[in-house]
Amino acid sequence: MSGRRTSNNRIRGPQSALTDFLAANNISAAQISADHERRRREAQQQAEQEAAANGTIPEEEEQQPDEREETALQKKKRKRAEDRAREKIKESKNSKKQKKDKKGGSDDDSDAAFDMYSKSKPLPGQLENCEQCEKRFTVTPYSKTGPEGGLLCAKCSKEQGDQKKKDAKATAKKQPGPREKRRQTESDKLDGIILNGALSLQDLCIKTIVSNIHDVEEFGDLPQKFIQRLGHILSKKRVITARTLSLFLQLDRETLDMTDCGELEVSDYITIFSFSPRLKTLSLKQAGQFKDEVLDYIMERDIPIKHLKLYATNLVSDDKWIEFFAKCGHRLESLQLRDLDYSMDDETFMHLVRGCPNLKRLKLKKCWRLSDSALGAIQELQGLEHLSLQLKLPTAAHNLADMITAIGSNLRTLSLEDFHDADNTVLKAVNTHCSQLRKLRFTNNDFCTDIGYTELFTDWSNPPLSFVDFSSNRSIDYNNPDGTEEAVGLSTAGFEALMAHSGSQLQTLMVPSCRHIEREGLEKVFDGKKEYPVLETADISFVKRVDTPIVAGILKSCPRMMKLIAFGCFSVRDVVVPNGVALIGVPNAQDSIIQEGGYDFDMISAGFGFT
Repeated sequence: MSGRRTSNNRIRGPQSALTDFLAANNISAAQISADHERRRREAQQQAEQEAAANGTIPEEEEQQPDEREETALQKKKRKRAEDRAREKIKESKNSKKQKKDKKGGSDDDSDAAFDMYSKSKPLPGQLENCEQCEKRFTVTPYSKTGPEGGLLCAKCSKEQGDQKKKDAKATAKKQPGPREKRRQTESDKLDGIILNGALSLQDLCIKTIVSNIHDVEEFGDLPQKFIQRLGHILSKKRVITARTLSLFLQLDRETLDMTDCGELEVSDYITIFSFSPRLKTLSLKQAGQFKDEVLDYIMERDIPIKHLKLYATNLVSDDKWIEFFAKCGHRLESLQLRDLDYSMDDETFMHLVRGCPNLKRLKLKKCWRLSDSALGAIQELQGLEHLSLQLKLPTAAHNLADMITAIGSNLRTLSLEDFHDADNTVLKAVNTHCSQLRKLRFTNNDFCTDIGYTELFTDWSNPPLSFVDFSSNRSIDYNNPDGTEEAVGLSTAGFEALMAHSGSQLQTLMVPSCRHIEREGLEKVFDGKKEYPVLETADISFVKRVDTPIVAGILKSCPRMMKLIAFGCFSVRDVVVPNGVALIGVPNAQDSIIQEGGYDFDMISAGFGFT
C-alpha cells in the first residue's frame, strides 16, 4: 500500500517528443544502444579474422603500430590516455546535462536517446568510416576533422592539407603588390578620383556599386551626373551588357550616355527606346551593332531625340541615313558621328545639311568618305555654334578658310584635327571672322608657322579662351629635328602670345609634343610671379625643355591646378606635389603632401629661386 502510494505520488516533469515517440512504439533506447555496441564488436572481430586468414594487414593499420606487439609500458600509456579522454567526454556530458536540467527536466530514456543520436568523436584505436571516401580506418590522435565534423583517413587528410595550402597561396596572390597599387592609383586619377587621403562618400558609393554591379537590381532616383559617371566607369571595365543596360533605363529618362556598347545587340538598342521613349539626348559609343532596324524603330515610335551621338555605326546604310534625316532631322540640334569608314559619303552629307536646318552642334570625326565637298556644304549651316571636324581625305587650305569665313561669326567652339595642309591663311581667317570663341582646338599640323600663331593671338577681338588644344603642332622633318630657321608649329613666340591673350580665363591648356617651345619662353610664362587664376588642367607631355623648375613654376603660378600631365619629360625629378594636384606621367614624383592652410610653395621657391 505504501509502495503504491509512493509510485502514485511520484512527480514527473514534461517529456520530450522523442521520449513520447519511443514509448508509443515500445522502443527502448538502452536496448538500441546495447545492440549497436554488439554489432560494432562483431564487425571488428570479423575484420580481424579476415585479415588474419588472408595474411595481410589493412592499409589503415599499416600506418599504426601493432597493438599485439606493443610493450607493457606502451599499453599502460595507451590505457592512461584513453582513460583521460573518457573523463573529458563524461565531464562535457555532465555539463550539458546540468544546463539542460536548468532549462527543464527529462527522464532517463530521453537522455539515453539524446546521447545515442549525438555523434561523439571516436577514441584513438577505434575503427571509423572516412567522411569523404567512406573507407574504414583506425582512429589515431592525429586524425583530422572533415568539413562536416567527421574524421578523415590518412589519404583524405593529406589532400585536405594540400587544398588549404593552395587556397592560402591564392589568397596571397590576390593581395595587390606595390606595382598593382600604383597602377590602380593612376587609373583612379584618369577616372577623376584624384583626391588624397580617404575617398569621399560619393567615390566610395561609386566604387562599391561598380564592384558589385551584378548584384544591383536598380539605381533608383540617382542624379543624372552620378548615373553618367557610373556609365563611364562601367564602360571602361567592359561590363555594359543587356542586364546592366537595363539599370540605366527608366520611363522618364531623357538622357543616356554609354561609352562602350560593344556587348550590345540590335535587340538591346531597341530595348533602350521601348523602356525610355522620352529620350532627348542619346550618346552611344562603339555601337557596332546599331543597324537600320534601330533607326526604323526610332522613326516609327517618333522618339523625340534632339541630341544624337553615335560612334562606329558602320552598319547603318546611306539610304537609311537619308530617310532618317528627312523624317527626324528637323528636331536635331546636335549631331556627332565618329569612326564611319563605310557609310556617310558626300551625297549623304548633303541630305544631312538640307534635312537638319536647326543644327547648332556638328561633330564629324574620322569619317573616311567625306572630302572638300562637305566643307562647302557646311557653309549653309548658318546657325552652327559648335563645329568639330576630323576628315581622312585631304582638303585644301582655301576651302577650310572659306568655311570659317562663312560661319565663323557665330562659332563658340572650333575643333580642327589632322588638317595637315592647313596653313597660316586658316589661322588668319580665325583671327578675322571668329569673335565669340571659347574653345579652340587645332592639332597635328606641320605647315603653320610660329608667326601664324603669334598673329592669331595679336590684336584679336575674341575674348580670352577657356580651352586651348594645340597638340602635335611641330616640324616632323627627321633630317632636321631641331626645326628650320623659321619656327614651324607652335613655338616660343606663339606660346607667349597665347598666354598673354587667354591666360586670365584659361582653364585647360593642351600643348603636348609642341617640342619647339624653348625653355626661355616657359620660364617667362611660368615665372612664379604671373598668376593664371583658373587654370586647372595642363598637358605639357613631350615638351623636351620641361624640367623640375618649370613644373615647380607651373604649380606656383596656377593656384587652382588639379591635373598636370607630363609624359616624356625625363628631366622632371623629385617634384614636391601639393595637396589636391595629380601629377600624371612622372613616375619618380614624390607622393602628395597634405598641407593645412592652403598651398605652401616655400620648399619649391627656396630650391629654384622664386620669390
